[in-house]
Amino acid sequence: MLILNNKWMAALLLPALTFSAISCNTAGAEEEKDFGLKVEQMLENQSKKLFGFKRPLEESAPATAGPYRTATQPASDQILLAGGLEVEYLTRGAANATDMMAFYPASVPTHLITCIEGGRQTLSGGKLNPSVQRIHLTTGAVETLFRGMTSCDGIRATPWGTILATEETSDGGAYEILDPLATTEQTLLDRATGLVTDPGHIAKRTALPRIAWEGIAVLPSGVVIGGDELRPGTSIAGSDGGAIFKFVPAVLRTATGPIGNLNDSPLTAGSVYALQVLVANNQFGQGGEIGRGRWISVNAATARANADASGATGYYRPEDLHQDPTFVDSANPLAVRFCWTDTGNEDFSNYAEVVCAVDANPSLASSTVIANRFVEGDLHFNSFDNLEFQPVTGNIYVVEDHDNGDIFACLPDGADRDIKTDGCVKMLSVKDTSAEPTGFIFSADGKTAYLSIQHSNDGNMPPVDGYATDDVLKITGFRVD
Repeated sequence: MLILNNKWMAALLLPALTFSAISCNTAGAEEEKDFGLKVEQMLENQSKKLFGFKRPLEESAPATAGPYRTATQPASDQILLAGGLEVEYLTRGAANATDMMAFYPASVPTHLITCIEGGRQTLSGGKLNPSVQRIHLTTGAVETLFRGMTSCDGIRATPWGTILATEETSDGGAYEILDPLATTEQTLLDRATGLVTDPGHIAKRTALPRIAWEGIAVLPSGVVIGGDELRPGTSIAGSDGGAIFKFVPAVLRTATGPIGNLNDSPLTAGSVYALQVLVANNQFGQGGEIGRGRWISVNAATARANADASGATGYYRPEDLHQDPTFVDSANPLAVRFCWTDTGNEDFSNYAEVVCAVDANPSLASSTVIANRFVEGDLHFNSFDNLEFQPVTGNIYVVEDHDNGDIFACLPDGADRDIKTDGCVKMLSVKDTSAEPTGFIFSADGKTAYLSIQHSNDGNMPPVDGYATDDVLKITGFRVD
């Protein structure tokens, strides 16, 4: 299954239409009239050139019932893949609900640092739940760094060499970890105060907003942009959905290289703002989700309530968010583009979206922002959760959040008139109905991806360290030339 806009690069048109003309001889008059279907065929037939893999998937994996995962399954039993791609296990011992992942060190990675989206609980033996783990990229060995968070979800390696791990819950906190390859088996003793067993290596960053975190963009200056995963009408009828927030440090970071002390982090102090998209000068509100916007001041500790009361723009469950590494504005080199998923509600025909915004100068509270929809969902491509930019190509991969969830690969916007992706095709589908795909992340060369198969029914699998497990997969075969 695939979706795309009806406009496409002229250079691709002639060979594709030749193929379509042949196909339509047997497809019937109605199909011959359907230009959108012809363009879909054109995109599908050029998948290898455009996406770096052979023919995409047509259908999602069929439903399963009961415990699906077993100790003897090959990795290929976990997912359906587009042609030309291969899969193997990185590990089968990641903690249950392994979610977002970050490479570390960022320059020459040896590990994945992962967030575990489990609730805070005491396990047998008195340990708290695993929250942040590291997985060796060669051996697949899993070690726990930090315990006791509630629903760790958003995680990024910072430009100054630390890890920022955040909670996806209404009072979600943000924790910064120094030296994550050496920090081991530390515990969050008190979520309210941020008291930890090793304050020299882990600190709660109360200057950042208290929201349900997931997607995060961390800029070299110390600016942090993230969304609040909140659906409209939560708790109070008529309340707005989740806002997009920006943290601007009190002292912008200009140095390069890693820090050696958490006190040197730009996340120690700063100001928080929420995005308010305008429909006209000083006019905002319902119907104003896209267009030109501005940042309005909110308090970090009450960011969600302040954003709602002050007229910040609400979206339907903003989830993953990334800076676009391919974006360059030659007229304004300070500008940054970031994109995020809004999950929506497929049961009510709100099929989800990816919104992309350009902040003219992220270091300024007064900078302008222009936001527009980049990908829109449909009956077969919906409930968007995670996204990832593929290095080299700039293609964006969008991950669904539902049973037998799929991953779609989407092209950048080309030279056509619109400002949306030039088309998406289905690349992957999860076979286990009790699980979902998440944490999808590409290596720096764009040729290898890693993926968590989250919260499978583990009735057939033994726990590790008193906790259920997830599979983390390694997918190879992507071409970027």
